[in-house]
Amino acid sequence: MTEKKIIAVVGATGAQGGGLVRAILADPAGPFTARALTRNAESGAARELASQGAEVIEADLDDETSLRKAFDGAYGAYVVTNFWAQRTPEQETERTRAEMELDQAAAAARAAKDAELLHVVWSTLEDTRPHFQRLGIDVPNALGSYKVPHFDAKGEANASFTALGVPTTFLQTTFYYEAFLQGQGPRRNDNGELVLTLPMADNTMALIAAEDIGKTALFRRGGQFIGKTVSIAGTHATGEELAATFTAALGEKVVYRPLTTDAMRASGQPIALEMANMFQFYSEASEYFTAVRDLDLVRELNPELQPLDTWLNQHKNEIPLD
Repeated sequence: MTEKKIIAVVGATGAQGGGLVRAILADPAGPFTARALTRNAESGAARELASQGAEVIEADLDDETSLRKAFDGAYGAYVVTNFWAQRTPEQETERTRAEMELDQAAAAARAAKDAELLHVVWSTLEDTRPHFQRLGIDVPNALGSYKVPHFDAKGEANASFTALGVPTTFLQTTFYYEAFLQGQGPRRNDNGELVLTLPMADNTMALIAAEDIGKTALFRRGGQFIGKTVSIAGTHATGEELAATFTAALGEKVVYRPLTTDAMRASGQPIALEMANMFQFYSEASEYFTAVRDLDLVRELNPELQPLDTWLNQHKNEIPLD
């Protein structure tokens, strides 16, 4: 019997990594076995993965030695960083979140190179700065020279893998459906109406379930996608189409009244600049952004890919409406 290939999954207790681990565990006859990397092997989520058959190993993206050990003997690795990770005030002063992601990606690339991994899937996003420059759009900076730091730093970090010659697939993600459970879905206004205010004007948006990102990882295709960028989504929709989908799921009329990105920046929310710049990129670069996220290709890679209406029917009761 051929020995199974080990896939080391960074962030295995998170949304993306967890999706990949569960997909591997759900296919016991398949060619892979999951090595779940987590900072705390005693957490409830880690114990649950272990009980389902995953090998659980403690490793930290801020500890390159632990990564190198966790990658030892593996065929490949799924690498994802978390820009939004909880951090102490001291950590926030030591380095920005963009610097954190750059450092972590570089450590993962070096560890993968040293471990002689044959395939790394790096969860990344576009660097928005060239797009804004090409379009001639003046967008205020965030965290120094960045426009959308949680995009731009990941795009910049691609070079850590290419410079070392790590056999890498660059898996470009997009807006999570789960954001609708965290305040970005429709909300009830003072008149009792459900209103969706995403600042997309009449442009098309690309969205995906976080669980589907890891499940779409490309290890089964071997070397076909090494050195290539694959961009994924589960749904393409305008604001009006999103409102119609919410209306059908919730059984109550949802209207689309988009904010402007300037209004979002002026809202005073702690991450308003970051989010407004992100939506301006989604909107102004919509034609490019949705075109590279070929839904037919993504469905071929992941036949279980969830369109938004399917996902909403499962999670509609979790959406905070008031």
